[in-house]
Amino acid sequence: MTTPPSGSARLALATCAELPDLDPDDQLLRDELVGRGIPVDVAVWDDPTIDWASYQHVVVRSTWDYTERQAQFVDWTRRVEQTSELLNPADVIAWNTDKTYLADLEERGLPIVPTIWLDPATNMTSRAINSRLPAFGEFVIKPTISAGSRDTGRYDASATQQRMLAITHAKNLMAVGRHVMLQRYLRGVDTVGETGLVFLDGVFSHAVRKSALLSGPFRPADLDGALYRGEVIAPREPSAEEREVGGRVVEALADIFPGARQPFLYTRVDVIPDEEGKPVILEVELTEPSLFFQHGPGSAERAADAIAARL
Repeated sequence: MTTPPSGSARLALATCAELPDLDPDDQLLRDELVGRGIPVDVAVWDDPTIDWASYQHVVVRSTWDYTERQAQFVDWTRRVEQTSELLNPADVIAWNTDKTYLADLEERGLPIVPTIWLDPATNMTSRAINSRLPAFGEFVIKPTISAGSRDTGRYDASATQQRMLAITHAKNLMAVGRHVMLQRYLRGVDTVGETGLVFLDGVFSHAVRKSALLSGPFRPADLDGALYRGEVIAPREPSAEEREVGGRVVEALADIFPGARQPFLYTRVDVIPDEEGKPVILEVELTEPSLFFQHGPGSAERAADAIAARL
């Protein structure tokens, strides 16, 4: 049973209304904190009854419903930061909740999945969108503000019907003011999978293998009200190249946010193999990522130690 926030704790773990007692993985973190004698409240980020000023520190965890209200969520982080230390910081969250951050990483020489950006302000015609689609192979259409593969589809460039579906998908997103990203679908994700590298306090902690999620064009009913698509997770020993890319991301973040307290409490770097088998960045998660404590022995303890050191 969920215990309402007491208001007496020094630390709040922020979640969403659908997960009022946290995701099971983050329950491990809560238990580790409590075991260290740290009073912890679990609080829903958009609950108007919560007095966030009563907490010295707020750690963003399973706030996985924010993508439909990104501006509201970012505003909440800034209000919280006026009275508490927010982990990770509000400026970092504002940057990270829109996947155009990938362009910042690319500018710093980091390898990302090849991406074309579509701006709704350009009022692109179907023909203009079609001209930006690849001539062959598979590709992905998704909004720049999304999580859990929401509003995302995979298309075959050589199939006329699928090209039409992709154009409609992109137009529908832009029609409601959403920026769109068009990415090559790198087939290595179907065999090798996606590697999620978790860094705690800027130090590599553990990694997982995530199975491929996208099987075809976007369908509105795909998630059927769920917060995210289910995925198969397993521990993974990352390659030296994957570790190196993840470390470069952590270093780049210090350059992008020179005024922020470094290192950040948590960073997850998701990479997949390109056509030559070299790791490229799919996403960098600094807002509310799953940290897969269940698949990293000792990782919940390390995260709790990192939090305790900040209190």
